[in-house]
Amino acid sequence: STSVVLENMKETVKDCMVIMLVENVSGLSEDDGDFSVEMIPELRAAVVTFNANTDTGEFAKKVNQNHRAKQQNITARCLELTKSIRAENIPPNTSSDYITIYFENKRNGGAQVTDVQQLPDEDAAIITFSDHKGNA
Repeated sequence: STSVVLENMKETVKDCMVIMLVENVSGLSEDDGDFSVEMIPELRAAVVTFNANTDTGEFAKKVNQNHRAKQQNITARCLELTKSIRAENIPPNTSSDYITIYFENKRNGGAQVTDVQQLPDEDAAIITFSDHKGNA
């Protein structure tokens, strides 16, 4: 995987703080496009995706040993590859066949869908692909 998840983050942690932590630990630069950060406040986490050849296991180990990260109780682990994604803001009464065809369309990824689990109360669906590369 090219992604590492940083967990146990306080609500007050801003993305700029996470970016600086990643830059300090990795020696890479977000400005240069070496990595990107996606904050997930509802999970008190952030996902760091590396664009360069980076040993994510080594990066996670360095974060877990970093004194500032320890001070903040931030932990890091490699994000495992998954075959499923959650799609949100799906209009009510959208059929699972439509969702399947949408994600199998080349413009939208072109990956083979094996299952669609709709969550109508949340206007969402869990889409499972035959291969983890389908949800990239």
